[in-house]
Amino acid sequence: MLDKNRIPTHIAIIMDGNGRWAQEHGLRRTAGHREGIKRVREIVKACAELQVKILTLFVFSTENWKRPKREINTLMNYLEDFLEKEVAELNRNNMRFIVIGEDAPLSMNIQKKIKQAQNDTRDNTGMTLVLALNYGSRREIVEAAKRFALDVVKGIEKLEALTPEKMSAYLYTAGLPDPDLLIRTSGEMRISNFLLWQLAYSELYFTKKYWPEFRTSDLEAAIIEFQGRKRRFGGIDDTEENN
Repeated sequence: MLDKNRIPTHIAIIMDGNGRWAQEHGLRRTAGHREGIKRVREIVKACAELQVKILTLFVFSTENWKRPKREINTLMNYLEDFLEKEVAELNRNNMRFIVIGEDAPLSMNIQKKIKQAQNDTRDNTGMTLVLALNYGSRREIVEAAKRFALDVVKGIEKLEALTPEKMSAYLYTAGLPDPDLLIRTSGEMRISNFLLWQLAYSELYFTKKYWPEFRTSDLEAAIIEFQGRKRRFGGIDDTEENN
């Protein structure tokens, strides 16, 4: 049974399998992305009802620009539509909206809408929805190292003062707790350059279901699995210590 008193604070999801789901149903890959947006709405609502504090969704990676231009254009159109319509709904429901990743080569129109959406929801106190958009974790870490090095050169920081906690403050996710639970759909068992630093002690959950098939019941199953695990963060629990 789901224990609503032990809900993960931060859940991250790699929403994989839209294209393969569409192809297996004799549809264009873009139809899979359209169906995937429906699941985003459902899972955002479910997480809010379960009182998850932060939900991070891997929307588009820095490597996804290698996909066919038609598919990319469709995804960007869906993104613009989301920023125009869905963010307004988030705001009405007191949710905060954040995007992590690089601005370029996103269009100036999308960049403008992202900034507006973040500004409109910044004072909301409900669940925080984070979209990882044009995001790559290795690049994030490299850019964080460069920013810290620049602060050292400027005399703002000292090299010997660098700690894991301070490094975290230079990442895109600065100010957010690390994910407690990572979910990946579609049966792939890798993290694909997603939140490499932040997932150091996260529990990983993989399901063979494609993202368009992932429903609220599947989210709850992942959380139940999470609740059955022991998180030691490199240490041991009391039971092991007494044996």
